[in-house]
Amino acid sequence: MIQPQNLQPGDIIGMVCPAGTIPAEKVQKCVETLTAWGYQVRLGKTVGSKYFTFSGTDQERAADLQEMLDDKTVKAVLCGRGGYGLSRIIEQLDFTAFKQNPKWVIGFSDITVLHAALQQEGFMSIHGPMAAAFNKGQEGEPYIKAIKDILEGRKTQYKTASHVYNKTGEISAPMIGGNLCLIAHLIGSKNSLDTKGKILFIEDIGEFHYNLDRMVLQMKNAGLFDALAGLVVGGFSDMRDDASDIGAGAFEIIQSHIKEFNYPVCYDFPISHALQNYPIKEGAVYALAISQDGVTLSEA
Repeated sequence: MIQPQNLQPGDIIGMVCPAGTIPAEKVQKCVETLTAWGYQVRLGKTVGSKYFTFSGTDQERAADLQEMLDDKTVKAVLCGRGGYGLSRIIEQLDFTAFKQNPKWVIGFSDITVLHAALQQEGFMSIHGPMAAAFNKGQEGEPYIKAIKDILEGRKTQYKTASHVYNKTGEISAPMIGGNLCLIAHLIGSKNSLDTKGKILFIEDIGEFHYNLDRMVLQMKNAGLFDALAGLVVGGFSDMRDDASDIGAGAFEIIQSHIKEFNYPVCYDFPISHALQNYPIKEGAVYALAISQDGVTLSEA
């Protein structure tokens, strides 16, 4: 996997909204923070614009993202938010110019689709907090600072507590993943994730428990869990029904379908739609150590 260059003071970070809409005022703190870090910020036409639930028409969103991907002076692209819409434009994108001047692309949730496409092209990207996360104050600083560390070439290390469902072990492998709903959605497409020999990470928000069960089954039946090096289960926040409706919570559902596998697994890792959302370099090699005392994830 090709890693984009580190950012330098004065470099331009472009911001676009290739899926859902976000009010312009909600990106202001993000712009101020990036500027304080020493970068320039260039806002795309889709930041603050609205077309129903989207930030623009399919054509407008594709053109805005394409412009940022192609522009040689833009050294990183931060997606303002996720939402829904990348699946509608991903086939319109042309990565020809991007391959000549690769840059970091940052985001999560619906941006999982863009990360998957970049993996197919052989490039790393950053699954991590977007513009709204910069408004979270002191509690959100560790997750925002980790983005700065990655952009500037520093390797990250994250630690979290143990969980009753964890399966202990130590492995080192490339790490990929993202939003579980989108990973399941991509199955059968040219951007379906190749999980063999990888550490897969998954998270989601706002799902019914029965639908989560169905998507995990779909992933299992498609073989996405078969040959993993390891599995990192992040947060599953704001579930839309009670666990009693299906008889199991989110972690119980996942554990019931993957307990037969022997690779290391950890649960409730701080990758999520909630405040706790550490950035991950998609495609980079990470060392995952799971013990009874806790979990450590370090870029190798």
